[in-house]
Amino acid sequence: MFVLADCNNFYASCERLFRPELNGKPVIVLSNNDGCVIARSNEAKALGIAMGAPKFKIEEEIRQHNITICSSHYELYGDMSARVMTNLARFTPEVEVYSIDECFLKLTGFKNLESCALTIRNTTIKNTGIPISIGVAPTKTLAKLANKLAKKTPSGVMVLDTDCKIAEALKTYAVEDIWGVGRQYATKLISEGIETAEQLRNLPAEWVNKNMTIVGARMWRELWGQSCLQLKTVLDPKKGMCTSRAFGKLTGDYGELEQATASYASRLAGKLRREKLCTMVLSVRLLTNRFKTDQPQAYPTISINLPHPVNNTTDLIKASMKGLKRIYLKGFLYQKVEIIAIGLIPETEVQLNMFEQYNGIKNNKLSNILDGLNKHYGSGTIRMATEGKQQKWAMRRQFLSPRYTTDWKDIIKVK
Repeated sequence: MFVLADCNNFYASCERLFRPELNGKPVIVLSNNDGCVIARSNEAKALGIAMGAPKFKIEEEIRQHNITICSSHYELYGDMSARVMTNLARFTPEVEVYSIDECFLKLTGFKNLESCALTIRNTTIKNTGIPISIGVAPTKTLAKLANKLAKKTPSGVMVLDTDCKIAEALKTYAVEDIWGVGRQYATKLISEGIETAEQLRNLPAEWVNKNMTIVGARMWRELWGQSCLQLKTVLDPKKGMCTSRAFGKLTGDYGELEQATASYASRLAGKLRREKLCTMVLSVRLLTNRFKTDQPQAYPTISINLPHPVNNTTDLIKASMKGLKRIYLKGFLYQKVEIIAIGLIPETEVQLNMFEQYNGIKNNKLSNILDGLNKHYGSGTIRMATEGKQQKWAMRRQFLSPRYTTDWKDIIKVK
């Protein structure tokens, strides 16, 4: 049997965890630069706050209903996600972390699935404080479906372990809500008069094979309880890695773009080292704001082949600076810079170029020292001078909560 554990309103729940006075009150979390709504508490949903709504369009509702606003705090969310996943992994060795707030588990040999699911849920909530819902079913697709139904039950658990329970659940489940049915599929199915999961499952196999791709055919078989999607307990190796966030303001100043490029290259280098990967190709891209139709648009980009696979901060900043210099165009206001590493290989498989001298050993040592100091004293305590001290371009985060779990200065103090 497959289990899908899904955190309820995850970002909003993380914010509430350390501010219990927000329990029962409407809370929204905004995207980068405090732009649009990306998470809502149930109370905010009940007020009609739409996902993706721009903040400036709902200012009146925010004032009228005293809605609490939070800037997105991915460091906090990532740390809380790791705690939730660690607790879930205590119950079975077969675990697939599907997203930051979702996790598939496989239960083998358990008899009382309802009791087991309740134990998993209650233990995780007790140890982390994050509310979760549990769906249990014979396939991953049905487990997804069960999890959505679980969110509407008082227990937060839904077990579909018999044909009768599965058939009953599919009767009124909207076809567009099935995992794997995208917008185009949903439009096509509804136009054919297929509006529920039960109607989709009752279609002949010949029709499914003819009108749906192999992904759709697998989904159809999963609705019949035939497991076609196995757990990915080992993650596929990453083929690329990117750092990119919109600036707090549009800028055409080359000095500010240098700072942003260096800062993003430094973050990318840190990510690569954490994953124990090196990159052979670095891509640098500048982007203007495509929504500002009254301003000239440009999206210059360049890919740089590195002489050796690297992941140290110094070499990646140098390469990104060269790339920025070659693509920078005057007369444009840029909204974002992207630094992308592709051609990733494990550190243990790096082969040096016999025709060029490699001088990166000192840079590798320096990066490891920086990692150690920043881990001990807090992220960003020590950084490269090219990143700048006053980052005027930095992302707007007016409603950012403290780093409760990742910075000693922000840890909650009990008096």
